[in-house]
Amino acid sequence: MITDLEEKLDSFNAAQRREALEALAALARQGKIELPPPGREVNMHCHTFFSYNSYGYSPSKFAWLARRRGLALAGIVDFDVLDGLEEFLPAGRLLGLKVCGGIETRVFVPEFADKEMTSPGEPGITYHMGVGFPTAKLSDSQEKFQKSLKDTAQQRNRELMERVNEYLAPVKLNYEQDVLVLTPAGNPTERHLCVAYAHKASQLFKNRQMLAEFWTQKLKEQIEDADLPEGRDFLNLLRAKTMKRGGVGYVQPEAGAFVKLANMNQFVLNAGGIPTHTWLNGFSAGEKEMEKFLQVTMSTGVAALNIIPDRNYTADLKDDKLKNLYAVVELARKLNLPIVAGTEMNSPQQKFVDDFGTKELTPLRDIFLQGAHIVYAHSVLQRQGDLGYCSNWAQENFSNTAKKNAFFEELGQLHKADRENVWREWGKDMEPAQILDKVKGQQG
Repeated sequence: MITDLEEKLDSFNAAQRREALEALAALARQGKIELPPPGREVNMHCHTFFSYNSYGYSPSKFAWLARRRGLALAGIVDFDVLDGLEEFLPAGRLLGLKVCGGIETRVFVPEFADKEMTSPGEPGITYHMGVGFPTAKLSDSQEKFQKSLKDTAQQRNRELMERVNEYLAPVKLNYEQDVLVLTPAGNPTERHLCVAYAHKASQLFKNRQMLAEFWTQKLKEQIEDADLPEGRDFLNLLRAKTMKRGGVGYVQPEAGAFVKLANMNQFVLNAGGIPTHTWLNGFSAGEKEMEKFLQVTMSTGVAALNIIPDRNYTADLKDDKLKNLYAVVELARKLNLPIVAGTEMNSPQQKFVDDFGTKELTPLRDIFLQGAHIVYAHSVLQRQGDLGYCSNWAQENFSNTAKKNAFFEELGQLHKADRENVWREWGKDMEPAQILDKVKGQQG
């Protein structure tokens, strides 16, 4: 029964997901499923099936698995949409799990127009995030802006598909019939396109040898039968050869194809989130000027830094990759930027959570945990009374960012995920110390 319920958590039917989660939570309350106490692991950057999760996880599924794993905090981040937020937040409250939600997109940075940053081969373009959104219920102008992010990305996908179709013929996709059906809310990504091409080819070439020969010819590299029809290495190669810079379907975006950094940050702030800069690995021209890069982004509102730890070290190897990871963490601490860390799970075989027990990541675990608590506390306070990390209230009540970080970290540690109702009678006239005292007194 438990396995069946967990499978229903990934249904495209929202009512089925909700019913399955409530049933699992009930079994846990009855002692029929053991849920461990929260530990010290976090994953604050997991994509769901509202953009692309390689395991097909819905927001409810990720929340449930995070609670079963004993994560201290969990966060979702989907490309160009906030569709999963109104499911993820109540799932966290139901399960007693501290959760946050955000959005990721690509933006244009005018000050670095001639430099490659975190989007390989695309000067001036970088991946960018907003985290800790209090709700997905946006004002009309915010909704219009967010919809433009999704619509622009979908138009890029459709145009890309047409170019790739021409090259991969007779393997051709129909966007509505082959791609949109892979998503619950009409927001497929390039990775969905890759999966759809893999499915279509395996339907056309039912003989495995013929399938391998087709892909070997089209991708100009030897494709092994063992990696078909949709192994990780094959899907990554297919994306690189057809959709990324240098690929047959890639066209350099025109000016204006991506929203400007400042405009994205303003949207995030207006919607109650924390504008968050994303870091890749420190090797690109833009990231070699990381302090200048961060100062530029901070001037338009960035107040946190995102890191994907798992791709930035190799076990037992002290190389430049690890050196860069430690250096950017130190820089973030110098600038008092909370760090949002996690594994994306938008590529096959990515980990559910980083291995914080390795000697490479153990020194950073408390820093990542601190950042998670700060973002969580922000989302709670912002939701209850516009008292979040980037609010006017925060600006008026903290003389510097270090003191603000200390308050939000302590609040994030103290607050219990299932007790948000204790905030209802509080207002903007409360001081930080009063808030902490009330939380200590009311949460028991």
